Amino acid sequence: MKKSIDGNALVYCDGAFNTPNGKTAHGLVRFTERYNVVGVLDAKYAGRDAGEVLDGKPSGIPVFATIDQAIETLNASGNNPKSLVIGLAPDGGRLPQEAKATISKALEMGWNVDSGLHDFLTNDAALMAIATKNNCRIRDVRKTPDRDKLHFFTGDIEKVDCLKLAVLGTDSALGKRTTAWLLVHGLRDAGQKAEMIGTGQTAWMQGAKYSMVMDSCINDFVSGEIEHAVVSAYKNEDPDVIVIEGQGSLMNPAYPGGFEILAAGRPDYVILQHAPKRLEYDGFPGYKMHSLAEQINAIEVISGKKVIAITVNHEDMEEDEILEACKQITLETKLPAFDVLKYGAKELVALLKEKIQ
Repeated sequence: MKKSIDGNALVYCDGAFNTPNGKTAHGLVRFTERYNVVGVLDAKYAGRDAGEVLDGKPSGIPVFATIDQAIETLNASGNNPKSLVIGLAPDGGRLPQEAKATISKALEMGWNVDSGLHDFLTNDAALMAIATKNNCRIRDVRKTPDRDKLHFFTGDIEKVDCLKLAVLGTDSALGKRTTAWLLVHGLRDAGQKAEMIGTGQTAWMQGAKYSMVMDSCINDFVSGEIEHAVVSAYKNEDPDVIVIEGQGSLMNPAYPGGFEILAAGRPDYVILQHAPKRLEYDGFPGYKMHSLAEQINAIEVISGKKVIAITVNHEDMEEDEILEACKQITLETKLPAFDVLKYGAKELVALLKEKIQ
């Protein structure tokens, strides 16, 4: 069994796995140092391998229809969970009412429960009573720290003397975090010291040591928290490269993200994640996505820094379309384009290594 921070975990994602609303579960299936994921809950894919459903690559993580089915199977194999992790990431971060029965069952079993939703489980008196009775923990990852624990922007970011990269996107729910992790791991495999700066709840759940949760942070402190995470990573780890996970996109009507990352993280270069088949902003039919050229221009005007590469999300694409899509993006933008989830990050890492002083 692999070593993890918080031990075995069952991930709740009923009705959302393999959809944009399941992106927290997707991240945990692909990679996490915080948990040893031993199963996923989603009745639609019960009996299948979670990695095979998600990426066509078996992960050894089974999908179960119910928590009772998971308990029976996992107990028999000696993979008893210590935690239930809410793997949902719906618009607005609300908890479906039907999830509470599963959460209650987990707490009755004495498991800890971790949630990254905006609906805080610690505000639910009934759930907290069960947790107290069974001496287990409920942790709301998106709960904002007290103001005296938050940081204001200081300008210390200017002392960070290593390559800083931001992985931004042309839309939300696009794979920015996955690309950022693949870059970090690819750089490490190439002999570079690389650190990930998480800016959302899922990166924290995946074990990002230096992270903040941007979309629930009080606005006055967002820039300071980004800066603090970057500066702390630099001081404590002495990395060659720092990779900052993006949030939303500059022009998404509901999730305009990236401004603070550009302003406070002050990246040297930007890598831009893009889904060529996506025509409208995530979750908002009728809101046509701005062109790739417009999005690149906006980033470069705001930051004064260059977009150095495009990373491609291959959603809704056949395998034989992917490389052609990368080629067309390069013809359109004069920038190299890579699908790092499908083909790995080696080519992009080779490009980035040239920028490391």
